[in-house]
Amino acid sequence: MSEVQDTTNNTATDTETVMPGRSKRPDPASTPSTPLRGVRLNTPKDIESAANNRLTVLPCVVIVGAGFGGLRAARALRNAPVQITMIDRQNHHLFQPLLYWVATAGLSPADICSPIRGILRNQKNAEVFMEEVAGVDVQEQRVLMGDCSVPYDYLVLATGAHDNYFGHPEWEHYAPGLKSIVDATSLRRKILLAFEAAEIETDPEKVKELLTFVLVGAGPTGVEMAGAIS
Repeated sequence: MSEVQDTTNNTATDTETVMPGRSKRPDPASTPSTPLRGVRLNTPKDIESAANNRLTVLPCVVIVGAGFGGLRAARALRNAPVQITMIDRQNHHLFQPLLYWVATAGLSPADICSPIRGILRNQKNAEVFMEEVAGVDVQEQRVLMGDCSVPYDYLVLATGAHDNYFGHPEWEHYAPGLKSIVDATSLRRKILLAFEAAEIETDPEKVKELLTFVLVGAGPTGVEMAGAIS
């Protein structure tokens, strides 16, 4: 019983009362390790709320790219004690698996795009910059974006992939890729114009030529694209 009584007395001593109309002068001897002196914490929520009010510097996590990987990383850190900066050259997330459907006029581009800020609107520890990353200064730990830069403690590079023409960039003119909304709408225009030209063509050989499409790659996008065109 004596030990319990001593503990209660110690708690009462640590809890200080401030009279109305007066403010308690800060204790010069206090340190960041004891910032909650004078506050009685009863629940985990009280502890979390008090901790959030402490003057601390959170680690900076910079995520480059707001694709599936970048957004998954940001969402996984939504409850972590970090400050997240997401950088993408577009202000929207693109659902790439349905690009073929836009390229074949089955969907509007707006149907497969979502604003990044809208996706992260309920995540208080995240901010979004629409910038194109020019490089990374590893020594200074800064992400370079033209005339400005962003410091980081942790860096996540989730910039996605691009088409590989195996050392023949001239092929791109004849075989455009399908990685962006611009690619999809450009392909859609060419496909629809080919159908329009075939509609008024009288030469069967030219009609066959206009309606012949060659797809390189039999992955999910290539197969779905072939099925949609047919």
